Amino acid sequence: MTRLFGTDGVRGLANDVLTAELALDLSVAAAHVLAEAGALTHADGSRPLAVVGRDTRISGQFLEAAVVAGLASAGVDVLLLGVLPTPGVAHLTDVLDADLGVMLSASHNPMPDNGIKFLSRGGVKLDDAIERAIEARLREPWQRPTGAAVGRVTTHVGGHEQYVAHLASTLTTPLAGLKLVLDCAEGAASEVGPAALRAAGAEVVAIHASPDGLNINDGCGSTHLGPLRAAVLAHGADAGFALDGDADRCLAVDARGEDVDGDQILAILALALHEAGELAGDTVVATVMSNLGFTRALAAHGISVTATQVGDRYVLEEMNGAGRVLGGEQSGHVVMRRHATTGDGLLTALHLAERMAATGSSLADLAGVMTRMPQVLVNVPGVDKARTDDEALQAAVAAEQERLGESGRILLRPSGTEPVVRVMVEATTDAEARGVADRLADVVRDRLALA
Repeated sequence: MTRLFGTDGVRGLANDVLTAELALDLSVAAAHVLAEAGALTHADGSRPLAVVGRDTRISGQFLEAAVVAGLASAGVDVLLLGVLPTPGVAHLTDVLDADLGVMLSASHNPMPDNGIKFLSRGGVKLDDAIERAIEARLREPWQRPTGAAVGRVTTHVGGHEQYVAHLASTLTTPLAGLKLVLDCAEGAASEVGPAALRAAGAEVVAIHASPDGLNINDGCGSTHLGPLRAAVLAHGADAGFALDGDADRCLAVDARGEDVDGDQILAILALALHEAGELAGDTVVATVMSNLGFTRALAAHGISVTATQVGDRYVLEEMNGAGRVLGGEQSGHVVMRRHATTGDGLLTALHLAERMAATGSSLADLAGVMTRMPQVLVNVPGVDKARTDDEALQAAVAAEQERLGESGRILLRPSGTEPVVRVMVEATTDAEARGVADRLADVVRDRLALA
């Protein structure tokens, strides 16, 4: 069957691809698979417990109802968390000792989309094998509980306060004296985001924090930094942070209005942990898309970088397997494993601001630890992405890499979701990177053209 789960749960156009029926069936199947794996078994015979949260999309309301119906009909008690960031749902899955967490969100996608993310005990993402098992069990016949065996549904009160308190507890230096702008993307962090920064002592200017169910990610947040730049400059702020719809990623803008991307954020946090002796193995986990300047900057401080394929789930897998405490992506997914089980945009913003407060340095000065190499990405559509091992194509890549030497890097990557090959080139100048990328894109078109 066609796979439903992608790298971040099940996602699609709400009420088209992602219907109420599918949401209900996925929840029932998840309950059955986890029960048989022992994840929902209680020695005292009590019913398992799930927590359910969502972002601000209007479709989240009917999808939440469907998920809750599926879980309760399968004999699972449900606590409704309401609107809360994905990392908040993960945190409460853990601290409430829930057997299952469910988040309804399509993250940075446009409003018409939505998604379902399942979290197992402890607030961690399900592994591939469990997701495949859930897909295989969809709509199978099953013995339905009746009477007192069906699940109860209640609203959890105080979840926002618990999550904000957790975030504040991770800091050792107050943010007093810092003026910060927070772009909440009209999403899940519109309430808890400003509250968390204020609880840490910062003066906060919140923008795009009035969600109406339709405006999530609409020209704002981490995918549209223009409004954040303007607000930072207009308010004379020390820095600005932009979240996405479910607040699991964060990008930043310094006081001059200059962007600070995920690589720079990781570098700043890595050095802070390194200086404190808390960077396990003096190693950071990133992806193959991280800028060469990032790797070079950390190497200069004796810090190694382990590169994974693109996707925060692969970063997490490597971190958990190797016992690493910091990892992330250029897009702003940053995982601080001592404090969270997944990427957390608010946690990232707080610790960046704490580094500013603790050192007395501006965000621009901190980000200056690395120099971004010019990076060009060319998407080549309409090609056979399965044939990137073509001998002539690989020879062309090798020849271009030889010309670049150690001053540049080439990455040829098939898209995971469409017939596209991505050509990424880093070099000492924009013109050089563009020239190499364009030449290789021509070879991709020629060699991998669809019949």
